[in-house]
Amino acid sequence: MTDTDGADGDGIRVASPVGRWVVLTTVLGSSMALLDSTVINVALPRIGEDLGTDMAALQWTVNAYMLTLAGLILLGGALGDRFGRRRVFVLGAVWFAVASLLCGIAPNAEVLVASRALQGVGGALLTPGSLAIIQASFHPDDRARAVGLWSGLGGVGAAVGPFLGGWLVDGPGWRWVFLLNLPLAAVCVPVALRHVPESRDPDAHGRFDVLGAALAALSLALVTYALIEVPEQGASVTVIGAALGGVVLGAAFVRLERRRADPMVPPSIFASRQFTAVNIVTFCVYAALGGFFFLSAIQLQVVAGYSALGAGTALLPTTVLMLLFSASAGDLGRRIGPRIPLTVGPLVAAAGILLMLRVGPGASYPLDVLPAVLVLGLGMVTLVAPLTATVLAAVETGRAGLASGVNNAAARAAGLLAVAALPLLAGMGPEAYRDAGEFASTFRRAMPMCAGLLVAGSVIAWWAVRKAPEARPEPRPACSTHCGVSAPPLEPEPRPRHT
Repeated sequence: MTDTDGADGDGIRVASPVGRWVVLTTVLGSSMALLDSTVINVALPRIGEDLGTDMAALQWTVNAYMLTLAGLILLGGALGDRFGRRRVFVLGAVWFAVASLLCGIAPNAEVLVASRALQGVGGALLTPGSLAIIQASFHPDDRARAVGLWSGLGGVGAAVGPFLGGWLVDGPGWRWVFLLNLPLAAVCVPVALRHVPESRDPDAHGRFDVLGAALAALSLALVTYALIEVPEQGASVTVIGAALGGVVLGAAFVRLERRRADPMVPPSIFASRQFTAVNIVTFCVYAALGGFFFLSAIQLQVVAGYSALGAGTALLPTTVLMLLFSASAGDLGRRIGPRIPLTVGPLVAAAGILLMLRVGPGASYPLDVLPAVLVLGLGMVTLVAPLTATVLAAVETGRAGLASGVNNAAARAAGLLAVAALPLLAGMGPEAYRDAGEFASTFRRAMPMCAGLLVAGSVIAWWAVRKAPEARPEPRPACSTHCGVSAPPLEPEPRPRHT
């Protein structure tokens, strides 16, 4: 039976026992996915040495996970809305743990990449459920604080990943980076079954858009393949064909979603300027952060001479800042609106990334690395919680799974494309991570690109984002015969039942 202490007619309170259990469970679940998004970066040089791979294989080790996660996360959100957010969340946690075990025992790079793709499937079921559970379970007055706690504690999981990964890589070995997920799942699953209330969208109906999910994933896969393989194959027929195929499939995905009666991504959700703008900002921010964390972890080891543990520890101050201030940033964003945090935060983070240009051979940690990490952390604290809360506030509660799925898809696709494109744009060769001089020169070219993406996100936020609207029902889409007439607006969704 689910604990319901602290729930009232409008939802759970953060300070109640069940509220704390819900936050803990969603943080544990999302931390598994976040850890594998960050902890892997510190392990890459050792994986490359152990398995005898080139730079492209290391990119695929990161991107196989991001690819299936980004391509299927929308479907994962829809599954949660239909069949129950807790149920799909638990299924994702179990799937993720099994895939992590396969990564931990992979005998070669091919098996590791395939297992990482399976991990992404689990993450696509797990990740949107975290935010959707929070949005559907908590009292409206407590949602911003709950999202702030989730962002802060989840951000701690993401930031502590490089430190923890470095310790594991230098100690028992890189395989334990993946095996770490097993005990997390062993705690998360029973707590979720015991304490998290089930919720779903009673208006979810129709068939699942499997074709749309397949088109989105294949489009991303082909574009990613082209970007990663260009340095080695050049403008070959295979590379050009993959790039063109990715663009064509992407266009087919957009056309399909406009024509389907029950699309995976209803075009009506983008009728909100706020929702659309914040997702564009999300793409810019997470492309910059994805590229930064991928390259800086290698820079610290290959160029600056840090151990894996040293490289992970170098990023630890970001963890402290996220832990101390993210919940407060969520409250601040609720009081003053998201426009200022989403404008200032990316600019501060961009300054931190540019400060990393000081990191080279023999770099001093207190003089070169620490200032960059502190400034970057302040920028992340300022923008992450308001960004998430604004996305969810722009749609009705019953679409929380879909909204978080779209936002997560934007973030993961951004990181995926950044990891694939930045080495190409910076002129990084297949063996660059084995040569300190070559990697340092390409790193210096890549960091201003990351900072530029953050500046672009800031400009978009200042121009397009306004005060966060109250979540409200969306109008029903046009009828399935495409007559162009919209049905009456939905009535407010009943509060989820706490069983």
